[in-house]
Parts: sequence; C-alpha cells; structure tokens
Amino acid sequence: MRARGAGARRPPPRTGPARPPLRLGSPRRRLRAAVVILCLLLIVLAGRLTQLQAFQASTYARRAEQERLHIAALPAVRGVITDRGGAVLAQDVDARSVYADPRNITDARAVANLLAPILQVPADALVAKFRSSGRFVYLARGLDPAVGATVTKLQLAGIGVLEERRRLYPSGSLASNVVGFTTVGDNDVLVGGGGIEGAYDRVLRGIDGARRVEMDPAGRPIPSAASRESDPVPGSSVRLTLDRDIQWAAQGAIADAVRATQADGGSVVVMVPGSGDILAMADAPDYDPNKIASADPSTLKNRATQDVYEPGSVNKVITMAAAIDRGLISPETPVTVPSSMRIAGQTFMDAEPHGVEHLTAAGVLARSSNLGTIQIASRIGSANLETALRAFGLGSKTGLRFPGESAGILKPSSAWDPQQAATISYGQGMSATAIQMASVYATIANGGVRVAPRLVESTTSPDGAVHTTPRDPGTRVVAASTATTISQMLEAVATDSGTAPLAAIDGYRVAGKTGTAQRLGPSGHYSGYVASFVGFAPADQPRVVVEVVLDNPRDGHFGGTVAAPVFQKVMTFALATLAVPPPGTTAPRFVLDRDARR
Repeated sequence: MRARGAGARRPPPRTGPARPPLRLGSPRRRLRAAVVILCLLLIVLAGRLTQLQAFQASTYARRAEQERLHIAALPAVRGVITDRGGAVLAQDVDARSVYADPRNITDARAVANLLAPILQVPADALVAKFRSSGRFVYLARGLDPAVGATVTKLQLAGIGVLEERRRLYPSGSLASNVVGFTTVGDNDVLVGGGGIEGAYDRVLRGIDGARRVEMDPAGRPIPSAASRESDPVPGSSVRLTLDRDIQWAAQGAIADAVRATQADGGSVVVMVPGSGDILAMADAPDYDPNKIASADPSTLKNRATQDVYEPGSVNKVITMAAAIDRGLISPETPVTVPSSMRIAGQTFMDAEPHGVEHLTAAGVLARSSNLGTIQIASRIGSANLETALRAFGLGSKTGLRFPGESAGILKPSSAWDPQQAATISYGQGMSATAIQMASVYATIANGGVRVAPRLVESTTSPDGAVHTTPRDPGTRVVAASTATTISQMLEAVATDSGTAPLAAIDGYRVAGKTGTAQRLGPSGHYSGYVASFVGFAPADQPRVVVEVVLDNPRDGHFGGTVAAPVFQKVMTFALATLAVPPPGTTAPRFVLDRDARR
C-alpha cells in the first residue's frame, strides 16, 4: 500500500438520500387548535354555569343559607305553681346559655382560660368541649343574664349566647314531694319530671317560639341580614290547695321526728274533711328541686301516695264502724278479751301482755285490743268486712290523680284464710297508703260521707281564664249517726285512758287512733315497725284531719309515743293558722273497762 503524501487526493464523499430542507410550523394551525380547545373549555364552563344557575341554583342557595342560618328556640314561659294563697312554689326566670362552634375556635386553650372564671367551669372541661366534632356544643346553661352579657362583650369567634328559661323553686325543698321538678328534654324544652310538674306538664309548658338568624363564618350574627321570629305562647299557671305555712310546719315536724327516732322516713298529710282539700303533704327526707342533679334518687317520690304499709290499729276504726252501722254493737257492748287466742293453729296476743279483761267496744278501740277487734270482726263476717274496707276506699286509688299513686293491696275476702281474716280486722295482712288512711278518717269526720282528696284548686290560662277543679260531691259510706258514735269513741284514745294522751291539745276535743304495725322489709319478711297516728279536731265540729306515719323508727316504735306528738304539733299549728276557735264543749264519756266500773 502506498502511503499518502501531502499532495494526495481525498476520497470523494459518500452519497445517500437527500434530506428535505427544514421548515417553520404553520401559525394558523396552532391558532386553530388553541381556538378549538378554548371553545371546548368555554362550552364546558357555560354548561356548568347553566347547570348551577338554571338547574341547581335553589339547591346551592339552600346549602348556603343552611351554612349561614341559625334557628334559636324562644322558650315559652312555663306557668307558675302556687299555694292556695298565691305564694309562688315554682316559677320560670330569665337565663342565658353559652355555646361554642368548635370549628371557629382557633386557640382553644386561650378561649377556655378566658371563659372559665366567667362561666365557673374548669378550663380543661371547656377545652374538651372545643374538641368535639359538631358545630354546636353547650358550654354552660341556666346562667344569670348578666353572665351572658359579659360573654357577649368579649366578641369571641365561635362563642355565642342564647336566651333561655330556668325553673326556680323560691322555697327550696318546701313541698318538693308535691310540686316535683323539671329536667331538660328534647329541643331543650323544660319537662316536668315528677309531682305536679309532671302531672300537669302539658298545662304548664306552653308553646315555644323560634328566631331565625344568619351568621357569618365566625359564628357572629350578620347585622344586615333579615331575621324572622315567632312568638312563644306562655303556659298556664296551677294553684294548689296546699297552705304554705301548714306545709312548712308539717315538713319541719316530720323531719324532726325522723331524726329523733332514727326512722327510715316519714310522711304527714293534712286534709280538710268536708272538701277533701289537702293543706299539706310532707315527706322526710326531702330534696331541693333547684339542685335536682345532686338529689338522692330515693327521695324523688311522694311517700304519702306511693309507699304502702300495713296500717295496723288505725284500721280498727273501719271494723268498728262496720259493726255499729249494721247494729251489731254499741260503744258499751261488753267484750271479754282473753290473754291470747288460738286461730287455725296460730296464737294471737295483744301488744301488751294481760290477763282476761272485761272491756266494752269503746274500750277495745281506746286500748287498741287486737283480740277484742277480732271478736267484733267475727260478728261482721269476712265478706261484709271486705265491703266496708272497700267502701272506705281501701284497695283502690283515692281519686287524687297524683302520679305514681298506689292503690294498696286488699285481697278479696274469698281468698282470706282464718288467720288473715283475723289480722285484716286490725290492719295487718293488707296494705294502704297514708293518703288512703287520711281519707278514711276524713270520712268519719265528714259525717260518714267519703270525699275524694283534692290537690289542685284551679288552673289559669294565659288569657286569664280560671278553670276550677271540681270537688267530689261525695259518697255516703256509713250513717251520720255511726260516724258521730265512732268520733266520740275515738276521743277516748287521746286521753290518759287511751293509747295516745300525747296527742291531746289544750282546749280542743281530739279524736284519733294510734297504729303500730309490723313492717314488711325488702326481703319479704317482717322487720321493724311502722308507727302512725291519724285523727281530727275539733272532734265535735271537725275542721282538719292529720295523718302521721313513721317508717321503721328505731328509737321507740309505738304510734302513741313517736307519731302522736307529731300529730299534736302539726294539728296545733293548723288550728291556729286556720283560726279555729276551741269548741267549748265536753266530750262524752263511755265505759271502757267493765272491771274498773265495779
């Protein structure tokens, strides 16, 4: 191979397919494409706008309104509850509630620290509420309007104040077992939870109004936005037959007795025999309806209408009345009382041991002899005794129409065995309530005519119309002469010859009866006693009936020693309050013990 020299020739270049010359893109084509794309976008946008404006405008408008709109309830004023003289026992007062919209609170801790001392709620509790997932949460309720005004002045984003009503019981626990209490129900409406508040809830409640307000995203009202409002309709008021002063005396007396005797509880009923009007119905222990959340649940009832017990010797008045009304005995009918009696294999004895006694029927009642009462009941017969018991109202509700009232327990006489026929004659083996036994003695005091108890005197609607609760016309149970005789026999009980001299009232004739009955405990076995006294005064012209019941007293258990003094205290106060003068007459005297006369 020959080397290339400096002057050698270069080989000719390789040849291939010729390349087309480079050209710039057409601007018209790009412009057309851009216009097409823009037109498509405009068509889509126009379609969407058409959809929103023409077809879904109302839907989105509603959604926007819902975001802005807040509907606040305007609570109706709940009707007042008063005693018979117009003293207020329950009423509505202005209050404020403070709420939060957690989504509009940016610094939960700072807001909580600011509100805690004003609302008197721990800051940690407020922070926990701010972390809730909803748009509305109450921070505090039932606040004084001044507190609400203070919160409003802070102008905190996400914090608002609402007007509301709060139930106030000016006298605290006075008559709480009758008046009842309220709780917050659906839609934040106060709902009666017991007593008259519960029984007359629809009458008292009224009709709530509403206010529609538009809010900005921070939860503040929009001043320029229109608001709409419907006015609430107030509830009706309820006037009771209770006398506040007599209720106060009865409540204090039974509370003192429960403490002194270490009883589980007690009740007092004060009643007008001719009308059935209840002047007082007191329980111990009681509760304060202003502090219902901290009340003992066992106190949220009415003992006088709900608690049943074996009445014991106070029931002997029915046995005696049935026998006298049928002409089977008179007050001085001789009754020989043995030291014990054997009935169907069981031995019966009186409360106090004794030998053979030669009493009269009046003596059997005055000295509360079970054995003498059994003998008198045997003359009546079980079927006739049951008829008398039911005629006096036992075994059925009294007609008071109080929530939770019990009818007691009285089996048909066809189901009585010989032992039960004996015990029912003196008030064991059956049960009754305090209001039933008060009604029994009111029947005797009313000349033998039974009148249903009455607790509500009237209601007054918002327009001022008064609707009086009609009185029961009454039903005759025994002849007037029988009632007078029984009343005279009962006067011996409150003397040194009877079982309750501690029930006597200077200057007044008192008729009444003691009761000391074995108590049926929670286990179903007899455990402890129920002590009671029920009577009326003045005996010759009865104006007031008072029933006292002590449940399971441990420091003394006889009705004449623990219940009679309570009767004496309450009756003395009631007679003075009602301005009942002493009768100036003398009680008839019956022979009680035939041996003492010899």
